[in-house]
Amino acid sequence: MADKRRGEVLFSGIGGGGVLLVGELAALAANAVYEHVIWFPNYSAAVRGGPCYCYVIYSDERIASPVLSRLQTVVVLDPAQLKTCEGRVRPGGNLIVESTGLQEKVEREDITVIEIPALEDARAIGNPRGANFILLGAYIGITQLLSPQLIEKDLEARFGDKAKPNLEAFRYGLKIAH
Repeated sequence: MADKRRGEVLFSGIGGGGVLLVGELAALAANAVYEHVIWFPNYSAAVRGGPCYCYVIYSDERIASPVLSRLQTVVVLDPAQLKTCEGRVRPGGNLIVESTGLQEKVEREDITVIEIPALEDARAIGNPRGANFILLGAYIGITQLLSPQLIEKDLEARFGDKAKPNLEAFRYGLKIAH
């Protein structure tokens, strides 16, 4: 029997656009190599600037549910969401956290916590709106479940001539993940 491959990630933030975009990019990349892919956004349309989540699950086997209580990886794009998401990581999983402005600490010892000052890093590389792409790159680099080249291809297709700063931010995230 072939190896069973599966990835589960929850992107969490405030607002929505950036969270949904990185989730969609991950789902598109997964769709190229996995038989089953779910991209499941969840946001409060009634509250502008409210909490926003995006589940991406990909597998060679059928996926029973688009929503999981605990996942392999949770990427927190806004530090205000840390305490809400800390319990969503499966023991042994990864919690990738935007650390710029982070005031709380993770209390769990059964997960790997990766703090990345993506907002600061994005400003430093000249793309103040690129923090989400840095965190996406870090996720791809840490888990190695999806091809960076597929993400880059989708970024170029989506942004065309304006893709360069987002590609640089994504590649920066890949580098800091190693």
